Amino acid sequence: MIFARKVWRLLVAIKDGLALVFLLLFFLLLYAALAMRPNPGAVRTGALLLKLDGRVVEEPAAIDPIAALLARRLPTGEYRARDIVRGLRAAATDDRVKVVVLDLSRFLGGGQVHLQEIGAALDAVRAAKKPVLTYGTAYIDDGVMLAAHSSEVWVHPLGAAFVAGPGGKHLYYGRLLDKLKVDAHVFRVGTYKDYVEQYTRNDQSPEARQARQALYGALWANWQDNVARARPQANLKLAAGDPLGQIKAANNDSAAAAKAIGLVDRIGDRVAFGERVAQLVGRDPEVHRPGSFVHTNLRDWLAANEPKTPGRAIGVVTIAGEIVDGKAGPGTAGGDRIAKLLDDALDKDLAGLVVRVDSPGGSVMASEVIRAALERQKARRIPIAVSMANVAASGGYWVSTPGQRIFAEPSTITGSIGIFAVVPSFEKSLAAIGVTGDGVQTTPLSGQPDLLSGLNPEVEGMLQANVDSGYARFLGLVARARGKTVEQVDPIAQGRVWDGGTAHQLGLVDQFGGLDDALAWVAQRAGLADGAWHPEFLGAKTSPYASLLERLRGNDSAGPGDDGLDLSGQIAARQQGVIETAIAGAQHLLGARGAQALCLDCPSAPTAGEGHASLSDLGLLARIVRLFGLG
Repeated sequence: MIFARKVWRLLVAIKDGLALVFLLLFFLLLYAALAMRPNPGAVRTGALLLKLDGRVVEEPAAIDPIAALLARRLPTGEYRARDIVRGLRAAATDDRVKVVVLDLSRFLGGGQVHLQEIGAALDAVRAAKKPVLTYGTAYIDDGVMLAAHSSEVWVHPLGAAFVAGPGGKHLYYGRLLDKLKVDAHVFRVGTYKDYVEQYTRNDQSPEARQARQALYGALWANWQDNVARARPQANLKLAAGDPLGQIKAANNDSAAAAKAIGLVDRIGDRVAFGERVAQLVGRDPEVHRPGSFVHTNLRDWLAANEPKTPGRAIGVVTIAGEIVDGKAGPGTAGGDRIAKLLDDALDKDLAGLVVRVDSPGGSVMASEVIRAALERQKARRIPIAVSMANVAASGGYWVSTPGQRIFAEPSTITGSIGIFAVVPSFEKSLAAIGVTGDGVQTTPLSGQPDLLSGLNPEVEGMLQANVDSGYARFLGLVARARGKTVEQVDPIAQGRVWDGGTAHQLGLVDQFGGLDDALAWVAQRAGLADGAWHPEFLGAKTSPYASLLERLRGNDSAGPGDDGLDLSGQIAARQQGVIETAIAGAQHLLGARGAQALCLDCPSAPTAGEGHASLSDLGLLARIVRLFGLG
């Protein structure tokens, strides 16, 4: 009995100790987040430093502080594209900014439309006679595109720059499912709705290949045109056509090869690069390290340049990421969450609404929930425009149908008007190990759908009928929105994905333009003069932990430090992304989902915190301890 009491006291002491530790960590995290908020007073005359340690996105994902605290690695860095553009536009006209410095040593990419918008903003900085200097270790397509808009591009001596172009391979699970004796019951409408092919085939269908070749060909042409205009000295044909030959011609020196074909201008490490910037803006008197220079980080710069809010508000609702049922997001388009944002805005005196879409689609039900909420806004007789970013396909096009005017860019991926559902069953797998099903049914639907004993013909017919009905509804929505008949829409639907240029020719898009153009159109339709309106982004909130994570990543500093991923590291990161995409495809088969309007060809940014995009092996807790000098 005495021994039992001692054990009990020990367990209680451990419990109390753990509770105290977690309580202290919580308050430490809260204090750190509040102490590291953006500081508008931190702006200094010198360089504007854009250290993009992560991905450029339409809408950063929400940060779970507890998950981040316990994780082995920090969440992926995510930077809102419009914030970067706003910061660069302000820098172009502000005398305090002498130089813009772009640090891409840990840049993980972004959508082509976003990168074009940032490139245009960099061009505006250069047009204002302000240099743009870029540093990186391994430039791949997205990094090459941004760097092309710089006046001076540096690469680490052990770094590289190469052009891969869009495209790649998807995994097909058909033979594997046959070996496992798993039946993937596929219900779809659309000749080109190839998302389900990965579960039914061992290779790409001719129709899917045809559509993908056309799509990637257009995106590749747009990429080359943008880079060639920004950096005419770059030999893109040689860079894309014979990368190995160029490296061999430079005695296997990848950095020298990149310079020889004009992708970079100078070779040097971070210290040499910092000394070059310091020649233009001066050394940082507060930091006594080689390569330091006077600078302001993007976070503080944006805080000092808050957007003005004159006149009436034009609402902007963002639909970014996969469209899912429920309240998920930001960064994922939870149908209920976005519908609530729209319904809450019914009480606001909005002059109009812009629907900003950057989504490959997803749940048909969630897409319909969002569309219905947009229709309730439309019933107020306010002008509604749609602004498509990198991708607005499948469910992303479904939610675009209430728009009176659709804006897109030539590099936007859109269309994919089709629906599918996949339901696996395992009766053959179980039978192979001696397990069978039997029982009594009072109706053909009793116990159905039975994933363990198989689906009967009645259920299969009902599921296909449901998909057929959903596709017919999709066609009707598009036909009404585009002023066409269902018969006119069907041939350009069929689940086929289109680039923005072709979509414009087909009438799925009204005109080329970005978010600013959509806002201007709504303002004009609402009868508002220039300077008499401002955008109001519905539900846009800055995470209280974002500043802390930026500080922990070291995004405030300039000078010696981690030079990021070299060529091998970049390739490894890309391949790990491919592996995680393949895993996601397998999980999609087994996940509990309804009918889907989802696009296989459409890129989707990884969720914050995914392993391949993690920027450090140190978790949030370890970084906090180090930051406060506790370890």
